[in-house]
Amino acid sequence: MAGGGVVGATSAAAAKGPVVVTGASGFVGSWLVMKLLQAGYTVRATVRDPENVGKMKPLLDLPGATEQLSIWRADLAEEGSFDDAIRGCTGVFHVATPMDFESQDPENEVIKPTVEGLMSIMRSCKEAGTVRRIVFTSSAGTVNVEERQRPVYDEDNWSDVDFCRRVKMTGWMYFVSKTLAEKAATAYAAEHGLELISVIPTLVVGPFISAAMPPSLVTALALVTGNRPHYSILKQVQFVHLDDLCDAEIFLFEHPTAAAGRYICSSHDATIHGLAAMLRARYPEYDIPDRFAGIDDDGGSRLQPVHFSSKKLQDHGFAFRYTLEDMFDAAIGTCREKGLIPLATATATADGPASSPSSLRAPGETDAALGITQGPAVGA
Repeated sequence: MAGGGVVGATSAAAAKGPVVVTGASGFVGSWLVMKLLQAGYTVRATVRDPENVGKMKPLLDLPGATEQLSIWRADLAEEGSFDDAIRGCTGVFHVATPMDFESQDPENEVIKPTVEGLMSIMRSCKEAGTVRRIVFTSSAGTVNVEERQRPVYDEDNWSDVDFCRRVKMTGWMYFVSKTLAEKAATAYAAEHGLELISVIPTLVVGPFISAAMPPSLVTALALVTGNRPHYSILKQVQFVHLDDLCDAEIFLFEHPTAAAGRYICSSHDATIHGLAAMLRARYPEYDIPDRFAGIDDDGGSRLQPVHFSSKKLQDHGFAFRYTLEDMFDAAIGTCREKGLIPLATATATADGPASSPSSLRAPGETDAALGITQGPAVGA
């Protein structure tokens, strides 16, 4: 039955919650569940398929899961699917989002379920009557996708949906879906007196407990793995550590005076040259390029970072804890432990790096299973 709790139990002794986390088996969702459990919350984690043992195991193995975690089936494509999970909850952390950049029908397979799924969740929150605050994990793709990049972006900036639809760059449907969903939810929240906070992460990097290779790390580690189609995404890029992002979401949920609205969550800016220099110095065992076809040919040496301002978040008292080196050390370490990237590529052949997107695969895995695409995985 849609929405029925199927695993775990709710602890009467838990001091906080219950709260809902959607997309709980994913990169951000699973880490957020872990952080909420650590903070003493009772958590209702929603997933599309609770019977998927591989995806459920990392959640069920978390400390406190037996007492504080329950798993609920819910699907963004099914109206009312989240009603049961949200009923009686004090907060909702909405992380789930379709990210199929290869969709043959993006309007119906990505954009429509993203927008209508969020609106369904908003209606569930209104009907519940107990939800104090909704925290929506938005994306940098709602902020700076436009014809010309500005030196600085803040919460007043929105991506150009018409430009996305006209140019149809890789990932355009994701940018459109997130932008339209956030705007629609903001209007609904204002109309019905709901408190909605949109957290806007840039490229999320760090350790992870989810089973598969996170799409954002396919992009972030492209210089390590030789995944050349993703180099253009790293041209002028911004980063946030996964742990900082989840801390920020809980911080804003708990903050007594944080106003509803948008909050950029980004701690570091870089160009592809600066990122490559850092990785070469830190990981000499990998064959990190120092020249980039297409980027260097187009004045790449004059590239300046594009800054995403987190001033609004920091003015409330939030402090980022991790460096860029911390992010990549944790991401590379976790990927090595899980066998998702090679231990070294510096013994490359004359034809180029020994690694490629295929080196990210475990035996029998496909690109689709790993979320490897030809486009950006921005934010969540």
